[in-house]
Amino acid sequence: MGDLLGVAVLGAGHMGADHIRRLDRVVSGARVAAVADPDLIRAREAAAGLTGVTVHPDPIAALDAPGVQAVLIASPGPAHEEALLGAFTRGLPVLCEKPMVPDSTGALRVMEAEARLGRRLAQIGFMRRYDTEYRRLKALLDGGGLGRPLMLHCTHRNVSSPAGFTSAMLINSSVSHEIDAARWLLGQELTAVTVLRPTPSAGAPGDLLDPQFVLFETERGALVDVEVFVNCGFGYQVRCEAVCEAGSARIGDEHTMVVTAGGCARQEVAPDYLVRFADAYDREVQAWVDATRRGEVTGPGAWDGYAASVVAEAGVRALETGARVAVDLAPRPALYAGGGH
Repeated sequence: MGDLLGVAVLGAGHMGADHIRRLDRVVSGARVAAVADPDLIRAREAAAGLTGVTVHPDPIAALDAPGVQAVLIASPGPAHEEALLGAFTRGLPVLCEKPMVPDSTGALRVMEAEARLGRRLAQIGFMRRYDTEYRRLKALLDGGGLGRPLMLHCTHRNVSSPAGFTSAMLINSSVSHEIDAARWLLGQELTAVTVLRPTPSAGAPGDLLDPQFVLFETERGALVDVEVFVNCGFGYQVRCEAVCEAGSARIGDEHTMVVTAGGCARQEVAPDYLVRFADAYDREVQAWVDATRRGEVTGPGAWDGYAASVVAEAGVRALETGARVAVDLAPRPALYAGGGH
């Protein structure tokens, strides 16, 4: 175990428990050294069967647990800032699930704290950058064979929304993935956002404004539209089509089993993100472990987390006001010069 990277996992809910399983059974070169969750019963259940693991109700205590060399943050977004700053203070590399910090002010504090260290410690969990289809689309766009990208058409659908899901969360929780994917695929910052609201679906609970149509503008004149529909009822779907000067390319059409019988064909649709992006999560965490063992940070960083928070915040204002809202980013610190996107 001494040769394995000891990881403290903060948060033992749906995402955290899946990462604990992944570190224990899928990823090589790492082990779970500590688990933290305010619900100790849940934390103990997630850590059951693992050896050499300590369990804590306090995330900061887990950072100081024996054998901890790195941190994976999978707790709710409002808890991320304290955990990230605690990891920075201890010099611990971090993989933090999105959002880095839900509000742009807190995200700026985190980015500036890392910039003061003069070295990157944080990778933010925008796992679509590790998805095979997204990586192929990125390589195609970067290659230039289709000419300049003009538009991205995106679809983001969930079977149903969890309890307590709000209209703002369609943007700052769901569309935050498209925010980062668009910045990365295009290599551009997003500069403005408009949100259109069709009549809510009958399947949307309470007064949830679902679906929504989100339109982003970029610094070099491309447009990105996102249909987000979190109570579609039939499955989890994520698609993206890039329309360029000399052609187009689309990803996300389900390449799953098709059953033909009784005069009809039936195609499987993934039930949730952990199924659709299982391979991407595996590659993301493996890449983080490998880079951390080399003393490097190679994935999306604090600037990307900060930019996503600012854009999402502008999107929520656009939703609430019905107006086009400009995105106002702080100057990029030198630590992130040449990086991001």
